Amino acid sequence: MPGQALRESIQGQPFNDVLNELHAHTFSGVPGESDPFTLSELEREYIAYALALYYQCDHCHQYHGRAIQRIRKQSNCEDWDWQSEFVKVVLFLRTSYSSVSTLEWKGWIHAWRGFASRINRHQSGLACNIALAIGIARADEHLMEIAFESLKTLYADSQTLLGVVRDIDRVVVFMKAATSKNRTDPILKRQLKTCGILV
Repeated sequence: MPGQALRESIQGQPFNDVLNELHAHTFSGVPGESDPFTLSELEREYIAYALALYYQCDHCHQYHGRAIQRIRKQSNCEDWDWQSEFVKVVLFLRTSYSSVSTLEWKGWIHAWRGFASRINRHQSGLACNIALAIGIARADEHLMEIAFESLKTLYADSQTLLGVVRDIDRVVVFMKAATSKNRTDPILKRQLKTCGILV
């Protein structure tokens, strides 16, 4: 019905409540309900930030950027230019096996390993965690294999490795839904407004 206002969001409050609960299970935990985390909150936020950059979602980029700044300040973390380094990580990980020659791919792997070791000096395993996340997000088996090989070395204990992969996968599942929602809501709102529906 034109002119009738919907709930405060396109999806409706019950759906948003589920997303908010999923966010809590992914980042802060829900006491007595969430599985324990293996990666720190900062590490999970770093992954979310990288995915926000990868999916070009300004809302998520700003939200997770603020979360990282808050956690880093609380933890009194070493200062490094993490924001510009994350742009480089995402640019690196936009390359896919299917878009280059075999020779180029071998060169990419060599260059990636050197770059990843530089990033990992600031946060152990960070580049590999992000590579696995982006590999999962775009279902890129080649990238997932490269990342997983590194993670197996970093996390020799099988339960720790499982926990790391589980934490990364949860962030990916949440972020893919969130980036889609946050990028398309303004478009849908604009379209609905042409029918007199204000959300």
